[in-house]
Amino acid sequence: MAVGEQVPEPETWWTGDPFHSECAGREVFDHLTGRWVALILCALQPGPLRFFQLRRRIDGVSEKMLSAKLRILVRDGLVERTVEPAVPPQVTYELTELGRTLSRPFAQLVRQIAQHTSEVVAAQRRYDGPDEFTRA
Repeated sequence: MAVGEQVPEPETWWTGDPFHSECAGREVFDHLTGRWVALILCALQPGPLRFFQLRRRIDGVSEKMLSAKLRILVRDGLVERTVEPAVPPQVTYELTELGRTLSRPFAQLVRQIAQHTSEVVAAQRRYDGPDEFTRA
């Protein structure tokens, strides 16, 4: 550290203030703000699902993407992965208590989007009207 440089407070990295550049919450924020993560959390709200049930529920997500996002959610403590001894092994995913808490706002957001999609699409069409190239 250079002379005269301020030393950040030791607690800064974990305070949960994603506006601070040193906050570990930024990584969590990054993990939670992707479209697939929000849909995964909402899909798991009613209860545990197997991998392919989740994939069928979230139309359009690839196996690779779903697997990567689930790995992150398990690492972050939001989803629990259970492997049932069978041939082939059966893997089930379910929200942890923390995952249930954090999934509630996403579920509300998904409901709001579903209720207002037609209004947003209408606004987009008005904006994209015949003279879209004349806007600044």
